[in-house]
Amino acid sequence: MAYTNNIMYIRYQLLAKLVKMWKNDELLEKIDGLPIELHPRKQKPKGRCCVYKERAVTKYKTMAMMGFDMEDEKDENEPLSSYAQKMLDRNGLRPNKSILSVMDEACSSCVKINYEVSNLCRGCAAQSCYNNCPKNAISYDHDGKAVIDHDTCISCGKCHQVCPYHAIVYIPVPCEEACPVKAISKDEYGVEHIDPEKCIYCGKCMNACPFGAIFDACCVFDVLKEIKKKEKKVVAMVAPSILAQFKQPIEKVLGAFKAIGFDDVLEVAYGAEETIRNEAAEFKERMEEGAPFMTTSCCSAYVELVNKHIPDMKPYVSTTGSPMYYIAEYARKKYPDGINVFIAPCASKRAEGNKNPNVDFVWTFREVEAVLEGLDIKIDDCEDFLPEEHAGHDAHGFAKTGGVFTAVKNMVGDQTMQGTIIANLDKKSIGQLRAYAKTGKCPTKMIEVMACPGGCISGPCACNEGMQAIRQFDAELKKKEGQ
Repeated sequence: MAYTNNIMYIRYQLLAKLVKMWKNDELLEKIDGLPIELHPRKQKPKGRCCVYKERAVTKYKTMAMMGFDMEDEKDENEPLSSYAQKMLDRNGLRPNKSILSVMDEACSSCVKINYEVSNLCRGCAAQSCYNNCPKNAISYDHDGKAVIDHDTCISCGKCHQVCPYHAIVYIPVPCEEACPVKAISKDEYGVEHIDPEKCIYCGKCMNACPFGAIFDACCVFDVLKEIKKKEKKVVAMVAPSILAQFKQPIEKVLGAFKAIGFDDVLEVAYGAEETIRNEAAEFKERMEEGAPFMTTSCCSAYVELVNKHIPDMKPYVSTTGSPMYYIAEYARKKYPDGINVFIAPCASKRAEGNKNPNVDFVWTFREVEAVLEGLDIKIDDCEDFLPEEHAGHDAHGFAKTGGVFTAVKNMVGDQTMQGTIIANLDKKSIGQLRAYAKTGKCPTKMIEVMACPGGCISGPCACNEGMQAIRQFDAELKKKEGQ
């Protein structure tokens, strides 16, 4: 288990606690007391102004875990048990929720202006900050030290650039800093707002927020209810990056999904086999027609980026479906009346799943880990399980940087083929993609694009990271050699 920060650990420990209550049929009975249990009266608040603020934030986090967001609250006095009852009574496979949303109670501690004068200011005669400010927002106090009028300041940063003592410091808003497409900004109340017209659902803001104010849509209990009813087959479609998430062998990990209650488990790598075949054929056809290059299309955050921010790139993006598309299509044919649950490392797959009629729900790896804990399922104790549908080494390799390009190259049969690998969507790499789209020129004939550094194995909703994830993935992938 690995988390990028303590916020993520707290969040999924809360989900595990809720799942345990649900398992024991204690949810309605105990949920109202949960904020007080977690934050007793004499407890010193951690990062909040008071214990009552902690309780309020916990309430909204709990609502989010049950599939609600701030817009669902019409009465602040409505207890959590009321929301729990609504969740238990809820029917329909697709709660129409935003993919990412901000909990305004938790979003209250970041600066509104990005620049502040520190005590390093010497009140120098040069007054470079004053002379370069375009809005006359800088003045001097009785000691001759610079002061910024935040009502006038536009955060242009000129004073920061010219101060000879580096006395003016830049204070970032972490979520805004992390967003590569400027989709998140403060509203009139100083609360961050995510613009769905700009957001590509990369999830970077979610992990960047130090107060855990940004949530992705959660449908954990919707799936658990369907499993418990046993009226329809519930199928887990597990992304290739599952190989990197847990310390146990993949047979044990897939067995854990069976222990949760899924009727069948399909490896999305089986769908990746179809992606490889179709994308290789499409690449050959495009090159024969004289296309300058082609980009991959399996990263849904990248597809959102192109559609919303780089329309000039659309002609170069492969039209081949993602592995999710093909495995969901297969699952629907295998179980026509079944419920298909995609298991993903990222929030962007929720957006892709919402658009696919063959995908009913999307869980993340972190949610899976919380469910296993809440249901008291130990992976080591689970029976081994391997799907009857087998996928080869290259298909499983989709999860890691370079894996998609390598698979297509091998299918094309040209080992001299070169590719441009972009394995992190940030401002620099997006600028690079814009240049390729605008000029129609690229150093290579194929571009593989992944939103996350290292590929899907380090997605924002993964529960393993860094070298530990890479080692785990490489060890499991090695077992697939020759397949």
